[in-house]
Amino acid sequence: MTGLRVTADKDTGVAVITLDRPRRLNAVDLAMRDELIDAWRELRFDDSVRAVVLTGAGERAFCTGLDRDAVVPQPDSPYMADDPLLHIGPKSNDLWKPVIAAVNGMACGGAFYLLGESDFLVADPAATFFDPHTTYGMVSAYESVLMAQLMPHGEAARMALTGTAERISAERAHAVGLVTELTEPGGALAAATAAATVIAGYPTEGVQGTVRALWAAKEAALKQGFAQAPHLVALGNLPLDRQAELFRARQPEFRLR
Repeated sequence: MTGLRVTADKDTGVAVITLDRPRRLNAVDLAMRDELIDAWRELRFDDSVRAVVLTGAGERAFCTGLDRDAVVPQPDSPYMADDPLLHIGPKSNDLWKPVIAAVNGMACGGAFYLLGESDFLVADPAATFFDPHTTYGMVSAYESVLMAQLMPHGEAARMALTGTAERISAERAHAVGLVTELTEPGGALAAATAAATVIAGYPTEGVQGTVRALWAAKEAALKQGFAQAPHLVALGNLPLDRQAELFRARQPEFRLR
């Protein structure tokens, strides 16, 4: 694997998946996309792994979504637009083992495909969350649907609509319930691993049944939201060249709240 590291502790039953492209802020290119899908599917059949921790390499970012250099072939039809990150999460690959996200640094845009399919989040104090889509003339569709399941509506809406002008701090994310534990600096991975180790020690069938039941509680809303997403993206996204212009003109300043 070139952009992903997967390690497993057979004694504890915990696997750690690390997004390992720190020089690209752990952005997901098409190779990493395929590696993630393969990793989730392999973990389905590894009975020695009973819980998973997902994190990003380095201190700057957990994940910044789709790598902007990724070339994604698209059919010339608004009815067949492909989203390259739509199936990179554990639930999309029928993995019902608990997944805990350890968030360090920036988590934005397409990172929400992964966070939205994690069972809960643990964060470093330096973690920040934001959604850049609207700034670049893009519809935040799938990402907003996922985050609306994890945050109060107003918080999800504000994050999606303010684009790069605002970032949610780890403290604010903890206050609104997006993050379940705010750790000491540098402690997110250890805290997530400790929680995963506890859960991995419980009877497997009960744990996986609980994960499935919790997901079922929001699955209907996700399906309805996702059904609308392709049409909204096709209607609302600016042409790629115009998106690129807005990206180049972006301002580095932002408000942290």
